[in-house]
Amino acid sequence: MKRNARQLTLPNPTIVFLAVVLIAGPAVTVSADLPGLRVSENGRFLVQEDGTPFFWLGDTAWELFHRLNREEADRYLEDRAAKGFTVIQAVALAELDGLHTPNAYGHRPLLDNDPTKPDVKDGPNNDYWDHVDYIVNKAGSLGMIIGFLPTWGDKWNKKWGVGPEIFTPENAEVFGRWLGQRYKDTSNIIWILGGDRPIETEAHQEIIQAMVRGLAKGDGGRHLMTFHPVGGQTSSTWFHKADWLAFNMLQSGHNPQSTNYVPVERDYALEPPKPTLDGEPAYEYPPDAMPAKRPVGASQVRRNAYWAVFAGAFGHTYGTHPIWQMYDEGRRPLWDVVTPWHQALDLPGAAQLIHLKRLMLSRPFLTRIPDQGVIVSEPSKGIDRVQVTRDGRQGQDDATYILAYFPRHQRVTLNTGQIASKNLRGWWYNPRTGEATLIGKMTNEKTMQFEPPTNVEGEDWVLVLDDAAKNYPAPGTRK
Repeated sequence: MKRNARQLTLPNPTIVFLAVVLIAGPAVTVSADLPGLRVSENGRFLVQEDGTPFFWLGDTAWELFHRLNREEADRYLEDRAAKGFTVIQAVALAELDGLHTPNAYGHRPLLDNDPTKPDVKDGPNNDYWDHVDYIVNKAGSLGMIIGFLPTWGDKWNKKWGVGPEIFTPENAEVFGRWLGQRYKDTSNIIWILGGDRPIETEAHQEIIQAMVRGLAKGDGGRHLMTFHPVGGQTSSTWFHKADWLAFNMLQSGHNPQSTNYVPVERDYALEPPKPTLDGEPAYEYPPDAMPAKRPVGASQVRRNAYWAVFAGAFGHTYGTHPIWQMYDEGRRPLWDVVTPWHQALDLPGAAQLIHLKRLMLSRPFLTRIPDQGVIVSEPSKGIDRVQVTRDGRQGQDDATYILAYFPRHQRVTLNTGQIASKNLRGWWYNPRTGEATLIGKMTNEKTMQFEPPTNVEGEDWVLVLDDAAKNYPAPGTRK
């Protein structure tokens, strides 16, 4: 593939745009072409081209392009595919001195820190972007989408990180168009704008909008787009009504007591309806390296995931501090990290979220709604919150199933009359193992009490109530 962007020295933005298109060369094509994604008709989910539900199970691998070589990237991606992940979130112009510190092969992404001059060379496997291509292709061959951040936020809005600020509205559009053109024939990409920064000035807004225009011109509007905000914020604050924003992404942040169902519910209630998810919740720590000030383990990972999805999210993103920064011996650790990334691959939270994905796909997915009104008893609050989802229409007793997530042992009274059937079949689903235990067939008494089968610290459960006539498979399995 011939790509020589070093000639992009023309000052006129219009001429530069033309030059980018002319010299970009052939677009990258993923080796295992995946179905494209679109927003579902009800505006709540993502689906494949044929309407099949797409469950976003993401991982934050922000430094993947920048820090791992190809063998390491293969190891990481193959592990994530085996664990059921469907999206890998990674950054092209990375946070940890991504402009100046070369990748594993000694390559940098830009010439002279100029976004109109991607540092590309003739031939394969000999520049930064060839390495990015390899990883995108590898992910696609494993059936995974790359949640592709063109840049981390400190390159346009300096708050922390290394920087420097290099983007203007003019060069952001040039860079976006070049990037979009390069990947216009690659199906396994979703563009994620932003990169952990708020929109604080008109100039920030203009830079993001310019990059959006560039990406859309470059790829012909093929790929969905969203925005990754700073901690405690959501893309809806700035862009909910923007036509280009396919779905909202929030960052609930890294508080060990975070209750991310609150911002998910807030985004879910907005008009017009758009899909939403938590794109960066509290990150899991290795149990033997968990700092007292940030004790986030597998139980909180599960809580945040089940709360968010049951509150209306169309999926969820996982994260752990060793992996987002691809920490290894010889590198300066951030966030109290002492465990290398490759030793953090099998943390329990990472291995357990596949059970959430399997549970949700084992029941009708595209008709699912959040419904706390199913809880009749005094609702629990904070980190004890029981979260409920079901299918059907809001305010109608037309559900065929009810799912209730119990973060701890407690007795709850539910309005099972939301399921019109005379008979129910119940299960207890274990989020830690994915095992489903049959409660049995029962008469629907319309108001019924339930409590988890165990009362052990750290053990959470999902109650699954089905219309017995539907004969749904065991939770977590599919017919």
